[in-house]
Amino acid sequence: MTPDPVHAPPSNAATFGRVADDGTVLVRTPDGEREVGSYPGSTPEEALAYFARKYDELAASATLLLQRVTQTDLSTHDGYESLKGLRSQIGEAHVVGDLAQLDATVEQIATALKAKSQVEGEARAVAKQAALAKREAVVSEAEQIAQQPVEKVQWKQSTTRMRQLLDEWKALQRSEARLDKEHENGLWQRFSTARNGFDKTRRSHFAKLDEQHSHAKGEKERLVVEAERLATSKDWGPTASAFKRLMGEWRQAGRAARNDDDALWQRFKTAQDSFFHAKDEIVAAENVEFEANLKVKEQLLTQAQGLLPVKDLAAAKSGLRSIQEKWDAAGKVPRKDMERIERAMRKVEQTVRDAEDARWTKTDPEHAARAKSMVDQLEAAVADLKADLAKAGAGGDARKIKSAQEALDARQAWLDQARGGLEEFGG
Repeated sequence: MTPDPVHAPPSNAATFGRVADDGTVLVRTPDGEREVGSYPGSTPEEALAYFARKYDELAASATLLLQRVTQTDLSTHDGYESLKGLRSQIGEAHVVGDLAQLDATVEQIATALKAKSQVEGEARAVAKQAALAKREAVVSEAEQIAQQPVEKVQWKQSTTRMRQLLDEWKALQRSEARLDKEHENGLWQRFSTARNGFDKTRRSHFAKLDEQHSHAKGEKERLVVEAERLATSKDWGPTASAFKRLMGEWRQAGRAARNDDDALWQRFKTAQDSFFHAKDEIVAAENVEFEANLKVKEQLLTQAQGLLPVKDLAAAKSGLRSIQEKWDAAGKVPRKDMERIERAMRKVEQTVRDAEDARWTKTDPEHAARAKSMVDQLEAAVADLKADLAKAGAGGDARKIKSAQEALDARQAWLDQARGGLEEFGG
């Protein structure tokens, strides 16, 4: 533990002075003796002891300041202020002691303060860079928030974060190293611009949103009024279509303010549900009847399918007409079975029509005449080709024989096909 210089044992300071014959006290310095004063009414020893005690007090102050500078967190500013006071005391002091050593202690203090100032300067520079980086991070985040596309902004979250960044900026000003005025002002200007830009965008967005909400509210109020008017309608089909149209318009209308939208939707849904519940009750009752109709039509379909394949066209047409009359009289079937049952009956009807069309085609005089003309033409062509083949055979030219034979074979195939078609017309 370092001894307390104030309570240190007496020093040898008195040995650096003497008392002249006239009672004047002198102190020895590197530059020679210097008068320090007198102590009337005392012995030379008492006079020297008095001025030596004053030196010891001054030396103790210097030693204590040196300790504070080198061993404590005393700031360089306070250290220099204390050193300035110490030098002032030394300059005015009338003491007896080792003044060279006292000057050396003062120089030690000055050297220590210089080193301490350099260390503190480096620390301040590091702290300033760290503070600058933290402020830059705050500003950059604020700018990122402000530059978001309007359609992607989460307004509540972004607004809260922007407020937090302002609080962080203020806290950094209080707790972190001070920045140069140029950096401080530049960063604050960027931060302020980002905040103001974000606030302006937010106000504009919510003003437009309020306008959209107001428009949507008006549209939905109109739809609700129409829905409530239709709620008691018994015109099931057209009204169901009308509600479908209203639902489409509701989706296109956009959103009103949450409370308005929820209240309007509840009214719209109540009207819609009222109509469809009434309709469902009617449909349920009809389905009981329609299921019975379905059984009748299932039996009629089985009878119609029994007419196929068509062997006696007249009998098939007569039987189908009878079935169709009963089919129409049977009434509606459940919606879920309608397409299946109707499609099956249409298939039977189409098969009978196809048979009738085929019968007409076979008996059409114009078709028969065209078929007979085609056969006559092909028979003439075949006869000519046979003559060409005989002529080629007589000449012995293999190439001509082959060509004539291929042409004859092709015309003969067409002739056979045409004769088959003619037979269908009874030719």
